[in-house]
Amino acid sequence: MSTPLIDDLRAIVGASHVLTEGDLSAWEQDWRKRARGKALAVVRPGSTDEVARVVRACAAAGTAIVAQGGNTGLAVGSVPDGSGTQVVLSLTRLNAIREIDAANLTVTVEAGCVLQALQEAAEKAGFLFPLSLAAEGSCTIGGNLATNAGGTQVVRYGNARELCLGLEVVTAQGEVWHGTSGLRKDNTGYDLRDLLVGSEGTLGIITAATMKLYPLPAAQLTAWAAVPSLDHAVTLLGLAHRQLGAGLTGFEVMGQFALSLVGKHMPQLRVPFLGDEAAPYCVLLENSDSESEDHARSRFEALLETAFEDGCVTDAVIAENLTQAHQLWHIRESIPLAQAEEGLNIKHDISIGVSRIPAFVAETDALLQREIAGVRLVNFGHLGDGNLHYNVQAPVDGDAKVFLREQEERVNTLVYDQVEKFGGSFSAEHGIGELKVHKLEKHKSPVALGMMRAIKGALDPKNLLNPGRVLRA
Repeated sequence: MSTPLIDDLRAIVGASHVLTEGDLSAWEQDWRKRARGKALAVVRPGSTDEVARVVRACAAAGTAIVAQGGNTGLAVGSVPDGSGTQVVLSLTRLNAIREIDAANLTVTVEAGCVLQALQEAAEKAGFLFPLSLAAEGSCTIGGNLATNAGGTQVVRYGNARELCLGLEVVTAQGEVWHGTSGLRKDNTGYDLRDLLVGSEGTLGIITAATMKLYPLPAAQLTAWAAVPSLDHAVTLLGLAHRQLGAGLTGFEVMGQFALSLVGKHMPQLRVPFLGDEAAPYCVLLENSDSESEDHARSRFEALLETAFEDGCVTDAVIAENLTQAHQLWHIRESIPLAQAEEGLNIKHDISIGVSRIPAFVAETDALLQREIAGVRLVNFGHLGDGNLHYNVQAPVDGDAKVFLREQEERVNTLVYDQVEKFGGSFSAEHGIGELKVHKLEKHKSPVALGMMRAIKGALDPKNLLNPGRVLRA
């Protein structure tokens, strides 16, 4: 293919980095294989300057751009539409770790750096970079920031936004904002960093970021506890906050049905307390300590002893070493894979105030089971920060594809209306993308939507950056 724009793009990044033919599914199909688009071209710049020049060329041609990192998003926000007119801007070649500033406890990293590579580089330098996701071997820092990724350690360290001190961004006009100073205090007007984080490539293209680092913990312990109910899980969370303080770095909850799918489809994984009717939920806790492992273990054991006495834990195991800890985390992280093995399902990434989660689940479980006979509920997630993956599986003898086609919109409406009733959010960490644009219009306040549209119009007046995502075109 040769057009004036394609020729310009080849001149900017090199012909081998402008892909127009062959199998482009890695860039055109979303992670969950829910959508497949068609790109005019996949362009792979190798520097921030090349990104800016590509954006200027596309802007001059009136061509929309879809920025893409590892393409692991779950809301159809990083693949092109089906028109064949959009350029996919893949940032994976911008993968350098520019600087680790030990005294400032920061790392400046390019957008295409894979999360796991950053974790490993930080550890090698004697630091912790705490963002941790199931897709960390594939997702990139730019994508993590564009979607304000969460993960398993938000209870202690916060989302990607809280870990970010500065950004380098290419604007819709092809200008570069150099904002990676790494300052923890900079009160000079509007916080552009926080505006760009979570904007899903609709306001600017993140090319680099300065992120916080932390000292490596001296000890890290993991426990798996059986609890009689979600109310007891919330009680246990409160105890953990009081007795572990900042040492509490992870607090995950898993329903027995979710765990039963792991046991069914991955029998090599030994799931603790599987099938225990007295433990409809299990909790995975992580405690990181700056002191010795003996000190950490004594605090952890004291917490569980108190929990047993209070009746909010019926049984528990503490990992004896890192291998056992990794095995417990692997069970938790295998739930989505096991659910996929069971068949197509309706996924929800919701957040509710922690104190209201037990009532929400009880009421919404009953509502769905009343409305759709035999429906199965796969409930798990980050209870420590109020984020549940409240998923819905077809009845055991039902056709999963038919169930998804016929029931998805109805189920989503029922669940999201309940989320709104309980004062929550229908998208906790996965973002809006294209998949949830219409839901945003229903559940976001008109005032908030008006401000969002005003910001989009000011920063991207030609609507060339990821159009139709987050806000309807």
